[in-house]
Amino acid sequence: MSNSSSITQFLLLAFTDTRELQLLHFWLFLGIYLAALLGNGLIITTIACDQHLHTPMYFFLLNLALLDLGSISITVPKSMANSLWDTRVISFAGCAAQVFFVCFLFGAEYSLLTIMSYDRYVAICKPLHYGTLLGSRACVHMAAAAWASGFLSALLHTANTFSLPLCKGNALDQFFCEIPQILKLSCSQSYFREAGLLVVTVCLGFGCFVFIVLSYVQILRAVLRIPSEQGRHKAFATCLPHLAVVSLFLSTAMFAYLKPPSISSPSLDLVVSVLYALVPPAVNPLIYSMRNQELKESIRKVISWVFVNTDHLSITVHK
Repeated sequence: MSNSSSITQFLLLAFTDTRELQLLHFWLFLGIYLAALLGNGLIITTIACDQHLHTPMYFFLLNLALLDLGSISITVPKSMANSLWDTRVISFAGCAAQVFFVCFLFGAEYSLLTIMSYDRYVAICKPLHYGTLLGSRACVHMAAAAWASGFLSALLHTANTFSLPLCKGNALDQFFCEIPQILKLSCSQSYFREAGLLVVTVCLGFGCFVFIVLSYVQILRAVLRIPSEQGRHKAFATCLPHLAVVSLFLSTAMFAYLKPPSISSPSLDLVVSVLYALVPPAVNPLIYSMRNQELKESIRKVISWVFVNTDHLSITVHK
């Protein structure tokens, strides 16, 4: 019986064995990755540089962009490199690092999205207490709690998963290392401890989901009581991006992990994993900037400042 200590590497699921399609996968993932880097990088830079955006809502959005940037950087570059060099190999340490950071960043992002729903609830339902309930210190503590919860969860899951004896080879049916695929390699009686930990995590996640739903029920009731149509529209406009991001995050993740086994197949699992691992980090910046005039204006200012300074530097060099 082999165990995890005898395994030095894992084999990830290849998208295709055809060389042309491998290169197509590389360029497609590169385009998505660059779009995510550009979008999230712009949001981080804009919020950090513009004093007008130093508010709780944008502070949490900056943290969300950092988490999205991290989550897509953990899975995509390795997959691109494997396609480019026509290999499936990932080291044991690299796989453990992927599991840890995927759990860490996705767990922290879900906690942060829950906190952001509270931010919108206070802004709409208790506007007079907004400055008191969401002061700078409270915001920092909440964001730190989101990051810490993701870190603690990732530490427990990673340590537990890689302490299991792996008896069924080293091939994973996924393009990155994730816990359910590694559990499939473990001995039949050995994974109950990690499965129990996953159940506890799912229960906590369901609690966050209930909190988000209740927050939006209260928000909807408060918005419908606003007398002016313009006021209702403005209130909805501040909530819709967050609601869209939460819906995208939860729908892709829930379909990936809770879909019926009868419709499960390696190709479908691969497509679904791409949806929840790549699409939210790439699309979230677009969702948040599409209807937010204040953020769009600030991004334009940052881009204009970059181009003006680049032109000025070019003219100076030529002189």
